[in-house]
Amino acid sequence: MLKISLLARDNNSEPKSWDDGSKSLSESSSSITSESVRPEEEADGLSIMQTLIHLLKCNIGTGLLGLPLAMKNAGLLHPGGERARYGSNPPGAHCAHISFPLQVGPFSLLAIGTLTVHCMVILLNCAHHLSQRYTVSFLLIITQLGFCSVYFMFMADNLQQMVEEAYVTSNTCQPRKILVLTPTLDIRFYMLTILPFLTLLVFIQNLRVLSIFSALANITTLGSMALIFEYIVQEIPDPRNLPLMASWKTFLLFFGTAIFTFEGVGMVLSLKNQMKHPQQFSFVLYLGMSLVIILYICLGTLGYMKFGSNTQASITLNLPNCWLYQSVKLMYSIGIFFTYTLQFHVPAEIIIPVVISQVSESWVLFADLSVRTALVCLTCVSAILIPRLDLVISLVGSVSSSALALIIPPLLELITFYPEDMSCVTIAKDIMISILGLLGCVFGTYQALYELIQPINHSIANSTAVYA
Repeated sequence: MLKISLLARDNNSEPKSWDDGSKSLSESSSSITSESVRPEEEADGLSIMQTLIHLLKCNIGTGLLGLPLAMKNAGLLHPGGERARYGSNPPGAHCAHISFPLQVGPFSLLAIGTLTVHCMVILLNCAHHLSQRYTVSFLLIITQLGFCSVYFMFMADNLQQMVEEAYVTSNTCQPRKILVLTPTLDIRFYMLTILPFLTLLVFIQNLRVLSIFSALANITTLGSMALIFEYIVQEIPDPRNLPLMASWKTFLLFFGTAIFTFEGVGMVLSLKNQMKHPQQFSFVLYLGMSLVIILYICLGTLGYMKFGSNTQASITLNLPNCWLYQSVKLMYSIGIFFTYTLQFHVPAEIIIPVVISQVSESWVLFADLSVRTALVCLTCVSAILIPRLDLVISLVGSVSSSALALIIPPLLELITFYPEDMSCVTIAKDIMISILGLLGCVFGTYQALYELIQPINHSIANSTAVYA
């Protein structure tokens, strides 16, 4: 597992300090992990394959499983054609078939993904300016801790469902049916149960130990994704029965969820600077993100077409109540559990050096562990206060992810390269991307907050109380 350093600088750039009297971020970060990282390990760097694996893992998280609901919020658009004209099979057809409608969601997701990757490239080109911008640091803290809060909710949701439904789980995998149940324990109890284990996990700073957990997370995630796709591609209902278009209000929730899904935007700088040959990172970035976008579109589209109006905040909550697919929830939850420390590492690397620079050497370890414990508790409290997985994903995506992914990079490019006579096309492009990100941020945030303050509708709540 790589050592994540916030606001990683270019290899040729000088470290920047937080203030005139404090250590540089780079120096502070290295002092924290000096015990666990040997010089030869740092010198070796990451290979192309290792970097690609880390890039994929950073982007395949809880947001991926929420894409079917995002597609539901975007809606479908039927293009017409023979099937629509005749209302059934066209003349001469000898067998029934399913027409796959043109979907607003996949094309919107492709556009957002393309813009996000472009902005990642801009961040890499302007990397040496990032360490001077405290706004970026603040947004990274908010975004990464938001991811961690969602991880709490996701694991608690799946753990609650597995426990509450254990007595009705069978060996026969049938489609899940609606049946109101009374949960034995509140979902917040499950969040508190997970809390001490995650706290102990973030105490681990030895890269050799964490690499074992990283490998385990990759294996369990791959296995669970294979089982999810195996189920959703079977007997897909006729998509003509789905709504023609979603409202603009729910489309705003789609925007927030789609932006949130690209969870690796805050990791690209660190990954590049950890590579053995950083000049090869562009190839890794384009290859990795192409695979990620294809996976996003396939899972989101097929998942919504499979479950339709019953699509839940996480696709795992739609899977049949049998032991095979209960194992999917368990495997993916294990993967998310170990990925938590990767997303947590970024805000920890920002905050901890500042804190320990204010204490004596004898208190460094205590301050380090105290900050880590406080941050984990903060993500748990956030999950407890707002136990709505879908809306929190949309809110975090709209507020901070959109700023990091779409607003700041083009503005940073304008500030950095405008004195070098940028072309009018580049200037117009950067302005348009920033405006798009700003509009999505403002309206997506408004809609997510509006939905959060509404009375909970148990038919859409992501609680196991409505499934069996």
